[in-house]
Amino acid sequence: MKKILSILFVSALGGAITLGAYKIFIEKNQDVAIQNKQEQPFSFPVSHQTTNANFIPDTDVSFAAAAEKTVHTVVHVKNTTVSSGQMTFEDLFFGRQSQRAQVGTGSGVIISPDGYIITNNHVIAGSRALTVTLNNNKTYEAKIIGADEKTDIALIKVEADEELPFTTFGDSDQAKIGEWVLAVGNPFNLTSTVTAGIISAKSRDLSGLSNQSFIQTDAAVNPGNSGGALVNTNGDLIGINTAITSQTGSYIGYSFAVPSNIAKKVVQDIMEFGNVQNGILGVSGGSISAGYAEKFGLNTTEGFYIEEVEEDSGADIAGLKSGDIIKKLENIEIKKFSDLKGFLNSKSPNDVVNVTVLRDGEQKVFAVTLRKNETLTVPIIGVIKNAKPKDLKKYKTENGVKIARLTNNKNYLSYWINNGVQVGDIITAINDTKVNSIDDVQTILKNRHTNDLLRIELINSKGEKERYNFR
Repeated sequence: MKKILSILFVSALGGAITLGAYKIFIEKNQDVAIQNKQEQPFSFPVSHQTTNANFIPDTDVSFAAAAEKTVHTVVHVKNTTVSSGQMTFEDLFFGRQSQRAQVGTGSGVIISPDGYIITNNHVIAGSRALTVTLNNNKTYEAKIIGADEKTDIALIKVEADEELPFTTFGDSDQAKIGEWVLAVGNPFNLTSTVTAGIISAKSRDLSGLSNQSFIQTDAAVNPGNSGGALVNTNGDLIGINTAITSQTGSYIGYSFAVPSNIAKKVVQDIMEFGNVQNGILGVSGGSISAGYAEKFGLNTTEGFYIEEVEEDSGADIAGLKSGDIIKKLENIEIKKFSDLKGFLNSKSPNDVVNVTVLRDGEQKVFAVTLRKNETLTVPIIGVIKNAKPKDLKKYKTENGVKIARLTNNKNYLSYWINNGVQVGDIITAINDTKVNSIDDVQTILKNRHTNDLLRIELINSKGEKERYNFR
């Protein structure tokens, strides 16, 4: 019994000592530590205006209204193509074809009540059958009206039994970086999907060839969104969702849309002419970088530097010169070539554009009438252009196109020079077909198979007719 009481006494004494030590040393130190933490100053951005400390986005922006306005105008596009797969033993044994039907899906945007729909060229490319499903689940067969591979825009049409809801075009030139936008489409066959984001950049070129001018946004876009709508908070169409950059093939934070001004112009040209009519300035040069500025002794790193003005072009007639720096087209600032390209892609031949250039330190404005492109680059030859009557008369021929510049390819250049071919000579036929314009040349080259022999007939400065064959 005494032994048990002794154990209890020792336990109670040990507990009292432990509790006392905790109160005196540990708890006191914790109070000091917490007190010190509270006394640490906080840093906030300084502003003389009253702000919302939580930095909540503008709650007056109505995503719901824009989504409701757009979602019924975006359709699900199903493209059935036929591909040639690898021949299997069963195909050979049973005499079957190796061709297989493949189905691809994308999106489209209704732009008129009578069923015209804008989408991407890559959504409808190679189609054997094309169907469109509306947001109300009605399905229609669609036909292709036309397409433009360069801008990746296509126009299709359905014959509906009623007027369809449609989206109106907005002005993509007026869209601002940081502005809220919605992407509406059918990613992964999830119909009527709406995502939100902001415009991250404009005039974005993904190819590195300065032939694109995308709107970049962080609204989530995935496979199946292609051809869908990018709209502002008013529900106006400011872009056609087209591409993403990703190592996985899915969205990782950036997506890209063809600006609505370009898409609208392509659609109008397809409906009126059957193809795209581009208006050109008639200048060549490049975006001004630090290296460019050093090379030409410039005191600016923004704008488009004109190295050469094409003879008889709109720029030439208006008075633009080599050495001028294009700073603005109308009210659009030109900082790089994709800015210039994006603006011109929305214009047509005979449009008049006010061009602001920097010349000898002063800004000057020239009214330039855009012209239809009359030049074509053929890698084997160089740059060719439509010949004038005086050119044809000089070479005593009734048809042909003129060599404006020989190729930069050293092998081909040496070949032409060694054979006495020079700038000004007239090409009269390609692959035994007479040519009267660069359009004729473009058609012949487009229909030519890669491995076909290329036969060029021309008249040189001596009036001699020559024929050259290339593989």
